[in-house]
Amino acid sequence: MKKQAVGLLILLGLVGCSGPRPILYPNAHFEAVGSDTVQRDIAECRNMAEAAGATPERGKGGKIAGSTVAGAGVGAAGGAVGGAVVGAAGSGSAIGAASGATMGLLRGLFSSPRPSQAYIHFVDRCLKERGYEPMGWE
Repeated sequence: MKKQAVGLLILLGLVGCSGPRPILYPNAHFEAVGSDTVQRDIAECRNMAEAAGATPERGKGGKIAGSTVAGAGVGAAGGAVGGAVVGAAGSGSAIGAASGATMGLLRGLFSSPRPSQAYIHFVDRCLKERGYEPMGWE
């Protein structure tokens, strides 16, 4: 059981770290250079964007806090309703708030926020100058 829990935590960590990436149209240049070169070019463009000051993770702390607060609010409301059914609205609300806050925190930690517009535009321009056709981010 412990091995499964550790494996799940590692998987969640990997998912949480994998951020949005540019989607490239498979034009002639894309087809000619091959997958390894495409991945290297994307990495170089991302590094150039970060070196220029466009950071992909800007504002993540605020998003995590917002997700935690929203989860607590939803959990408290749901818990109050469930608790009212059995005559313990206050206890149900407290339990719901704690559960909701935990879920909101985890969602915020492991979600991949969309990078800033400056970062996206920088990486897209870099890729265009190298002959690629960026179509969006996922």
